[in-house]
Amino acid sequence: MPLLPLVHIVATGGTIAGTASSTVDTANYNAATLGADALIAALPEAGQIARIDSEQLYAYDSKDLQSADWLQLAQRLRELATQQNGPTGILVTHGTDTIEETAFFLSLTLPRKIPVVLTAAMRPATARSADGPMNLLQAIAAAADPRFAAAGPLVAANDRLWCARDVTKRHTHAPDALGGFEAAPLATAIGTRWCAPRWQACDDTQAFRAALPARLPEIWILPGYAGAPAELIDAAISKGVSGLVLALAGHGSMPTAWEPALARALDAGLVVVRASRIPSGGVAPNANYADSVRGTLASGALSPVQARILLALGLATGCDRNALQILFAQY
Repeated sequence: MPLLPLVHIVATGGTIAGTASSTVDTANYNAATLGADALIAALPEAGQIARIDSEQLYAYDSKDLQSADWLQLAQRLRELATQQNGPTGILVTHGTDTIEETAFFLSLTLPRKIPVVLTAAMRPATARSADGPMNLLQAIAAAADPRFAAAGPLVAANDRLWCARDVTKRHTHAPDALGGFEAAPLATAIGTRWCAPRWQACDDTQAFRAALPARLPEIWILPGYAGAPAELIDAAISKGVSGLVLALAGHGSMPTAWEPALARALDAGLVVVRASRIPSGGVAPNANYADSVRGTLASGALSPVQARILLALGLATGCDRNALQILFAQY
């Protein structure tokens, strides 16, 4: 009988490892209370898919993750992916609140050697209809499947497998909260079998895969809304942040009242990216707004949180404005 593939699970916490005092309470619970061993022990079926080993890298509610945690995770996954006689694939358990940010960061920074799959849950492990166990089994099956090695980090949830850049949290509490707005999933599952893969290439920029930066610069996301005060920009200048992503209305429409503060930010050396709070459509360079003249960048198809990650990595690796403009154009 052939040896089953080896999947290494890196647990980081989240609702998937959460517990509540009642089996019907899916709102009031403690996240990240169960360790990796407990999650695996509850899934005897996993042994029919792959050999499993695991580690607990950290145990957080994902809303509390910092950029230093991303760097720690990426470094550990790099080590695992390049181990001699190492795992066939890697599975990362995570919280849904920021899984889209972690997945996008990893998609920019990890070499594409073996499958890397993230999964999460909307209901704690103690819930009567917990979604975590099946998500885990399907994620193990994806991590064990060499077809997914070249796709970059993926997110598995609710019978669907998403490329990192396509997935977002689109519902606050429903089990099918993770998904895409304009993109289709890479593959769909029946049980633990992934079928009908969509082999449209996920992003394959090599820009950040040579070495991880020691730290990431501080980038703020500022919301644009009717009556939003320009003091938000001045506060960012006074704090000495390296860049701003403006989550603006419409197609990245800059409030007129923000213009003087924006000029001060650019004069102070901040890199400013126009993005949109609208979930679909993106923000293209705008001739009327004259990004090239004023010195701002357009986010392209990236969401504000994705633009923040790309900008932070670009600045951390020494990109000037022209290089950043090319980088954002790739997306």
